[in-house]
This record gives sequence, C-alpha cells and structure tokens, in this order.
Amino acid sequence: MNGISQKLADSLEQLKQLQEAGVVAIQSKQLSRVHRERLLKHGFIREVIRGWYIPAMPDEKPGDSTSWYTSFWDFCAAYLSERFDKSWCLSPEQSLSLHIGDKTVPQQLLVRSPKGNNKPTAFLHNTSIFDVRLNMPNVEHIENLEGLNIYSLPSALIYCSANQFQTSPIRMRTALSMVTDASDVLSVLLAGNHSVIAGRIAGAFRNIGRDLIADNIIKGMQAADFKVQEEDPFAEKLQVHFGRREASPYVNRTRLMWAQMREDVIAHFPSDASKAIDIKAYMAEVEDKFVTDAYHSLSIEGYRVTRELIELVRSGNWQTESANESKKHLDAMAAKGYWDAFQEVKKSVRTVLEGKNPGDVLEQAHSDWFLTLFSPSVAAGIIKQSDLAGYRSGPVYIRQSMHTPPSREAVRDMMPTLFDLIAEEENAAVRVVLGHFLFVYIHPYFDGNGRMGRFIMNLMMASGGYPWTVVPVERRDEYMQTLEAASVNQDIVPFTKFLASLL
Repeated sequence: MNGISQKLADSLEQLKQLQEAGVVAIQSKQLSRVHRERLLKHGFIREVIRGWYIPAMPDEKPGDSTSWYTSFWDFCAAYLSERFDKSWCLSPEQSLSLHIGDKTVPQQLLVRSPKGNNKPTAFLHNTSIFDVRLNMPNVEHIENLEGLNIYSLPSALIYCSANQFQTSPIRMRTALSMVTDASDVLSVLLAGNHSVIAGRIAGAFRNIGRDLIADNIIKGMQAADFKVQEEDPFAEKLQVHFGRREASPYVNRTRLMWAQMREDVIAHFPSDASKAIDIKAYMAEVEDKFVTDAYHSLSIEGYRVTRELIELVRSGNWQTESANESKKHLDAMAAKGYWDAFQEVKKSVRTVLEGKNPGDVLEQAHSDWFLTLFSPSVAAGIIKQSDLAGYRSGPVYIRQSMHTPPSREAVRDMMPTLFDLIAEEENAAVRVVLGHFLFVYIHPYFDGNGRMGRFIMNLMMASGGYPWTVVPVERRDEYMQTLEAASVNQDIVPFTKFLASLL
C-alpha cells in the first residue's frame, strides 16, 4: 500500500468508528482537521453547514441528493439537540407526519424553541430548518421519536393549524384514525379550555366515521360547562370505511391515498377497452414486445444491457456455466432474471385475460415474479440467498428522492391492503396507475421494485384491455419526477398523464 492509500485508510478508519457508534451528523470536533480534509477531498463526507458533515459515497455525482435525504432526520435530531439541548420540538404538523410513519423530507422543517432565532438555517439541496422563538409546550405534550422531539398525537391534532384539514387531508385523516378512544384527546382539550378546537376535532372524527369519539368529546366538554359548536373541518367526506378500532396508520393511509387519488386517475386516463379480447393475439403481442420492454425497463434501473444480450438470453443460447467472467456480471444476470420473470408475468396476464380477479392473481403470483427476477443473481453468487426470503427486513432509500419508503413493519401492513384495494377496484385505469404507484411507494423489496412495479402496471393494463406498455428510458427523468410528485405531494395527476401518454 502506498503512502497516500495508507493515509486515506487511516482516515476511513476514523470515519468507520464514528459510524459504528451510530453517528450520522459529524461535528468538526469529532475528526481531526487532517482526517476531515482528506475525507472531504475524496468524497467520503459532505459538509452540510459550517462545522457539520454527513457520510457520503465518493461515486456520488454533483447534485446527487441521496446521501443527504437518507441522513436528514438523524442529522436534524443531532444538530437540534446540540444547538438547543432539550429545549426544542418539531411543529404539530410535522409531528403528525412522523406519527403516521411519513418521513418524507420537508423543504423546510419548522422547529419550536425558546432559544430560536426566528430565521431559517439553510441545508443541502434547498432544504432548511426554521427555528421559531416560542416557549416549549407542556412536558406531557412532548414525546421523543428516534431522537426527534415531537408533539404527542393528541396534542398535535389539537394544536395544528385549522387549514391542515383541507390542505393535508390524508395526513389528518390517517392521524385521526389512530385514535381509538376520546380520553387522551379530551384531557388535552379540557386542560387548555379549547372549546372552539373541540368542535373542530369532534367534527373531524365524525367525518371519518368515528361518531362515538366525536360524541364523547362533545359530552365531555359540555359536562365541564363548555359550549361546543361542532364543525366539519374537511372540505369533503370520503367514502372510506375505518374499523371501529383499526389504528394502523399504514393501512388507513394506503386506503385514504387510494380513495383520494382514484377520481383524478379516472379523469385523466383513457377509459378501458370495453370489447372482447382475443387472448391468443394479445399474448402474441406481449411476446413481441419482450426485447423492447426488457431493454428499456433494465436501462431505467441503470443496467447496461444490449439488445443482443437480451436476444441471446431469449434464445436460450446464453448459459451461466459457459459465460466465463460474465457469469458474475450483474448486467447479464439482470437480463437473464428479467427473461425468467417475464415468463411468469405472462402466465399471470393470461389468467387475468381469462377472467380472474387481477388483485387476487397479483397477490398469488408477485412473489414468484420476484424469485425468478433474482434467482440467476443468487446462482452466480452476486446476491445472498436470504435476499429472496420475501419483503425487505430493513430500511431502503430511493436514489434522489425526498420520499422515504415505509418501515419494514409498515410494508407487512400495506402490501395486503394494496392487494385488497386492487381486488375491490372496478375501474381498470385506477388499477393501472395506483397499482404501479403504490407498489413503488411502499417499496417492499431491497431491489427490483421498479421492474416489479412496471410488471404490475402491465398486468393491470391487461385487466382493462389496454396493450402491454413500455416506459421508454429516454423519458426516465419525466417518469421519476411524476412518481416523486405523487409520493411527496400526493399529486397523482402528472403520473397519470405520463402513463396515458404512453398508450
């Protein structure tokens, strides 16, 4: 090892020790100047603000936001605690997002502290915090969630601004659905003499079908001699049924997103083909599109796959055993896996064309798709056998996205809900758009989510008589931007229009 390499190795050892200790927000004082400057030069850390750094990868391109978005919440927790000690908490609105499991990175994080400066602090990629100089809420109103000081769920519902019910209805309804009894909410309302807010909260619970909680809030306030005028703060009433005690925010948020987005999909996607389908002709057309589909779908994921390689795999002339060095080549394994998975997807398409419920077919077949997609990579020793065990066992991040996919626990709640929603949905266009979007929103696997999402899209295309549709790699940026708008802003219209333009 030459001298330069040895010095970099020494610096990386210091960084490794910090990371093993769970440090994400690195302060200047935690690394010597020599190590800090060396790690910066070689791209292993990035400066967020003066004196504060995060780990990074040297292969990140200029403008790549991935390392920052994956570090955002841990960085903010450490930075705010260092700056304000324990005297800070996030806003009620942001607290609600975290309570329902939504860790989307905000453009500006609102923070309350008696030591606040009433001005923003700029971070990377046009994000910031704004620390407002305000007294802290009562200690009983604050919880700590993974290092972040947030309002408790009842307090956040009560102290958030009234316009949130109309500007962020999915967040508000999901948070309300987590409450199974009026007691905790009522105690905060009574302690703060909040008669006006009580009317709004009672109306909000009634909007989601929790009449008993609404009634108990009104009765409790009236028993304490408060006059309460109930009002519904939401702009509309959605036809979503919540069980009396269904408190999973993940299940409820999935159902709310589907209910809110489906009308926009119907308005902006062509009606399905209401004619009998020639199954043989349809399947022949699907087969004809394999090479084009595989080339574009794999290219979108960053694989360097040629049409010649795909044809070789398709013909059966490409063999793992005789591929020499290529047998451990990721791109080749991806092409082989795509061919194998495509065969399984075709079976599912035929089953749907024969009249089976597409949601039921998907639930039964999707794990087979995934297994065949990655089996060649396991055989070649590129990925571990345990990676085929099923849904992911830990967190995952989407490159360049402010959306943080739900936790592993959430995945296990949300996937059965997604299958139920598809099975219950009568409109094929909704199945196409929301089936694809919500699958990649949930991101149930460590890898392959994009390819699986496009397979799902095309299975649902078949259920409505739409043709097998290819997302061209030339429009990858538009594709990813429209998915981001749906994930971060709950705006499904751009993604709907994008898919419609491909037909």
